[in-house]
Amino acid sequence: MARIRRKRYHPPGTQPGTLVAHAEAQGTPVRVRAFRYDAGRCEERDVPAAELPSLSTPESGVLWIDVEGLSDPAVVRVIGERFGFHTLALEDVLNVPQRPKVEWYDEHLLVVLREIRHPEPAEQVSFFLGDRVVVSFQERPGDCFDPVRDRLRMGKGRIRSEGADFLLYALCDLVLDAFFPTLERLGDEVEEMEERVLVSPVPESFLAIRRLKRKLLEVRHAVWPARDALNLLLIEEHALIRPGTKVFFRDCYDHTIQLMDMVETFREMASGLVDEYMSAVSNRMNEIMKVLTVMATIFIPLTFIAGVYGMNFDTKASPYNMPELTWAYGYPALMLFMAAVAGGMLYYFRRKRWI
Repeated sequence: MARIRRKRYHPPGTQPGTLVAHAEAQGTPVRVRAFRYDAGRCEERDVPAAELPSLSTPESGVLWIDVEGLSDPAVVRVIGERFGFHTLALEDVLNVPQRPKVEWYDEHLLVVLREIRHPEPAEQVSFFLGDRVVVSFQERPGDCFDPVRDRLRMGKGRIRSEGADFLLYALCDLVLDAFFPTLERLGDEVEEMEERVLVSPVPESFLAIRRLKRKLLEVRHAVWPARDALNLLLIEEHALIRPGTKVFFRDCYDHTIQLMDMVETFREMASGLVDEYMSAVSNRMNEIMKVLTVMATIFIPLTFIAGVYGMNFDTKASPYNMPELTWAYGYPALMLFMAAVAGGMLYYFRRKRWI
């Protein structure tokens, strides 16, 4: 069974704010895309590493920098320096996985969430919100942000006419919405597992239940702190979050409540599967023992009869030493008698509903 993903730490004594990529991130290519948009236009382009120092806060509109891959700490450092992000916040971007959280700074804020798309492993997604700037960091290529990108390109909805805080809401909303299909698949697996346990309680089913419970626990660890983080966005005042946008973040908060209800329901069902598995195994063992007991009970008198007639008393020494051994039909008569004993016992067990 796969181990739960562990958080990466720097060696003891490392200076705070040290930016180092962890081993799993090595080899993942880094891609930086920039979306500069306002109500009337949207420009999208890939940003080479050499052009990162030239990035700056736009005078109007919003700039979204989307970074895929964390294998190059220099990219994180340059972007952080260009927009004044705190080094401890940048360190949290690279030291994954962090607990979902919101951290406030003077000129920006950091939002850390977990993205889970079954059956892929969990991924940390970090967002920086600044003045007219949003920067997102992802561990690997592939995300759930395509609907936002399409809305920016096509000018659909209100996203291009809103500020950077609305873009942050839209991205957070997509991360949370990605949990719902994952939980639906896990719920289907729970129901299928319940049928498998009742029909065939084999050890493989128990291992599958364990894996399912671990997956649900991982989702819970991602959703529970995200609820607290979004609640902090609602109750704390910050110049970067407009009061009108808090209404939308409240919708994200409601999504986390729904997700927690689903997670807890499926976890209770998965925990009940363990009891059902143990009960099914016990019932199956009882059925096996009942069959073996009936067979043993039937053969006890048959063994007694065979043992009596296996003592080989000499009929010539005395006429009372098993005279039936000399009968012409002694052997068939004995077989019929034993069959009658076995049949009578089976009939009695059936009448008592023991079999």
